[in-house]
Amino acid sequence: MGTTQLETAPEPKYWHLKTVLTEALDSEFAVGEILPNERDLAARFGVARATLRQALEQLELEGRLQRRRGVGTTVAPPRMGVAVGSAQGTWPGAVGDAWQPADCTPAVPPADVARMLASLPDESVQVVRRTRVSHGQPVAAELLYVPMSSVPELSAIDAPSGPARARAVLRELQRLGFEGQDRAVELGSARADDAKALDRLPGAPVLVVTTRFFSEGRTAAVSVATYRADTCRLTFGDEGGVEIHHGPERRAS
Repeated sequence: MGTTQLETAPEPKYWHLKTVLTEALDSEFAVGEILPNERDLAARFGVARATLRQALEQLELEGRLQRRRGVGTTVAPPRMGVAVGSAQGTWPGAVGDAWQPADCTPAVPPADVARMLASLPDESVQVVRRTRVSHGQPVAAELLYVPMSSVPELSAIDAPSGPARARAVLRELQRLGFEGQDRAVELGSARADDAKALDRLPGAPVLVVTTRFFSEGRTAAVSVATYRADTCRLTFGDEGGVEIHHGPERRAS
């Protein structure tokens, strides 16, 4: 394998390198194959390691590469297809919901979530932790923030903690009259707890879907779901739901 020098290009050098690396991935590497180390790659393409890291990070963001603890950088498989979020007119935990409740504990929500819930300063809410697995691989982790005013009949005696309490909160939420929801999607970086749940490195690119659920003219619950950006591609359908598709990239509708 010879050394490839990059030609002078008007775009940033790392972006041109990304294009060259993409061609190499398509022609020389198989899914799951481990890439050479950064020193060897930088020498092959005649670039500084900092430039190489920028290109690799961009390819990871686009879902072409995966970085895994103790393994290195590998060629990523095609994105998986899973349904994201609940359909219009349902609460989290409704029939057909593929999320698996893992735990539930009282905690003070982050400031931005507290504002959406109109919570008082230092007011605790029920925080339900849920996970989503597809094809045997963790693809998403969710924190569902539910104020006590939304689940007033919840009994700590019946379900003190763990998955049982999470299911109890979700059941109580079903008692409210559902009035609608809205969603926002943004690119983020995996925090330490998200990275552990999703088998990613801290700082890895993720897609964060924030959903507000409304009842009786107020925000009754807030979901913050973190999806692996290398695995998931989100599109919005006619019903307002979010889906992830297999196969080649398609323009979002």
